[in-house]
Amino acid sequence: MLLPLLVLAPAAQGQPVEGTVIRVVDGDTIYVKLGDRVEKIRYIGMNTPEIHHPTKGEEPGGREAAETNRRLVGGRRVRLELDVRTRDQYGRLLAYVWVDDVMVNAELLRLGYAQVMTVPPNVRHQELFVKLQREARDAGRGLWRGV
Repeated sequence: MLLPLLVLAPAAQGQPVEGTVIRVVDGDTIYVKLGDRVEKIRYIGMNTPEIHHPTKGEEPGGREAAETNRRLVGGRRVRLELDVRTRDQYGRLLAYVWVDDVMVNAELLRLGYAQVMTVPPNVRHQELFVKLQREARDAGRGLWRGV
């Protein structure tokens, strides 16, 4: 069953960073062309099962999460909303990713293809994320099917 997209308004904070998605790595990581450079972007506040992990290998639900992410952002123009910490220990840019009025991080949680992963100080949308995960779990959507 296809659910309608969750539509939110992006938080106003300075100039938005905009670019085009050139590659979807998995359910929570993408490459975005920003002007003359390409950045690896890690979604803030959520985590999806791995499909390319060197020690864990492929986790159940990883392909479905990646495919859902690909349908949401693949080849699309995106806006990146940054939070307090802009990069992680691997040098990836941390962002809330928006396609039009849809925050992809929230949409993946709502559809049940991600779990909340809060890493302070980037907690701006934590309450919303917890609510969306609870609703997806209660409804048995995505990764929560049959749980």
